[in-house]
Amino acid sequence: MAVAEELEVDHEVILYIKEPPGKEDLEKIVAGLEDPVEDLVRKDSKFKKLELNPDDFVDNPEAVVEILVKHKQLLQRPVLVRGKKAMIGRPKARIYEFLSKD
Repeated sequence: MAVAEELEVDHEVILYIKEPPGKEDLEKIVAGLEDPVEDLVRKDSKFKKLELNPDDFVDNPEAVVEILVKHKQLLQRPVLVRGKKAMIGRPKARIYEFLSKD
């Protein structure tokens, strides 16, 4: 958000816990994602607690959407969407390039 403000780019912040993206939104994000689709799923303690296998999500957009619909906390963030393209905003330096594109 601070990067968008610094670059004076209009932006909308979606609080994913209060307003989680639905299946259709996730499918659009996955379709435009510039990163490997499996990177959209956080591999944190909740992921481990659910006994998920990271290999199940590699090159598998349907599995990524399915798990994120069920467990919104596993959504990697921030996710930036611009037009039909999307990216994971990590590391932060990538955000500048993404938001600066025409």
